[in-house]
Amino acid sequence: MNKKRIAIVGSTGSIGTQALDVIRANPDLFEAEVLVANSNADLLIKQALEFEPNAVVIANEANYLKVKEALAAHPIKVYSGTKAVEQIVEMDSIDLVLAAIVGYAGLASTLNAIKHKKPIALANKETLVVAGELVTALAEENNVNIYPVDSEHSAIFQCLAGEWHNPVEKIILTASGGPFRGKKREDLLQITKKEALKHPNWVMGAKITIDSASLMNKGLEVIEAKWLFNLKPAQIEVVVHPQSIVHSLVQFEDGSIKAQLGLPDMKLPIQYAMAYPNRLANSFERFSFSQYSNLTFESPDLETFRNLKLAFHALHQGGNKPCILNAANEIAVQAFLEDEIGFLQMSDLVEETLNSIVFKNKLSYLDYVNCDAEARATASQLIKSKKF
Repeated sequence: MNKKRIAIVGSTGSIGTQALDVIRANPDLFEAEVLVANSNADLLIKQALEFEPNAVVIANEANYLKVKEALAAHPIKVYSGTKAVEQIVEMDSIDLVLAAIVGYAGLASTLNAIKHKKPIALANKETLVVAGELVTALAEENNVNIYPVDSEHSAIFQCLAGEWHNPVEKIILTASGGPFRGKKREDLLQITKKEALKHPNWVMGAKITIDSASLMNKGLEVIEAKWLFNLKPAQIEVVVHPQSIVHSLVQFEDGSIKAQLGLPDMKLPIQYAMAYPNRLANSFERFSFSQYSNLTFESPDLETFRNLKLAFHALHQGGNKPCILNAANEIAVQAFLEDEIGFLQMSDLVEETLNSIVFKNKLSYLDYVNCDAEARATASQLIKSKKF
């Protein structure tokens, strides 16, 4: 394959640092063309000194001079600000944009990259949750491929390889169940953020780890899957699989089921998205059936972990409801991490916010921006007034 020049939008996060591991291991195939970080100037500087990209962006303008001075002796362009994050993906030298910013903040740069006909390796699920109809229509208009990076969606994508002509009956997304699998509501009343941040199988950032513990992460993935694979809500199922070996499954119209298996390691789906359609040799640890005598599956507990039920409901309603769900959840997770609300109250806050905002359908980009702002303001006010 020809060498690909990668823009990593979110290079200092969990996905971004692992993507750089893949580039480090395959210097003949990949090059870090652009690195974008939010506020972690020290790590961005370290990455830039090692990989010598064409350009770097630090979104937090207060850190601009620090990055600029540290890289002054190197031929690396340095920019700052949220507008620069959005614009940097336009560079002609970029072959692939890895969208790895967490949350709604990743939407603008991904949309701009698609407008400029850049293929997307999508790790930012919120982009499709918030504005899936807009994003997928724009990608089709510009003939842009979106390669999923989430392990579950990568698994579905891999299962569909060579099967694009065969209709899908349903897809089955697997969930580990998080650290509180099997617990009931009364068990979760006094859960601390320290307990919620201990995922049994995956090492991830704080926001996605909390989402995994509450099953909101799986809810967001359900909505993302609808847009990635052009599915109806009834074609998407979730099953809890504590071992995290089967990453997801596809059932075809003849009843056959294909699954993608492997140890829980995000570098594999990252590498697959970056190298597609090629599979690259690597030194990742291999799965062995002899080490796993049992692979188990169970239905999710939608009464205890209501976020998944709320996400399915938002998906069925469509319109602005997924955007509201995502915004309210981002406020809820931050409030939980700051000890302002309890673990179970996150679902209460999301539900109350969903019920407080008028339903709208067929939204423009500005409508999504306004909806996101309204949902955040509503959720924040509900926290202050304690009316949920």
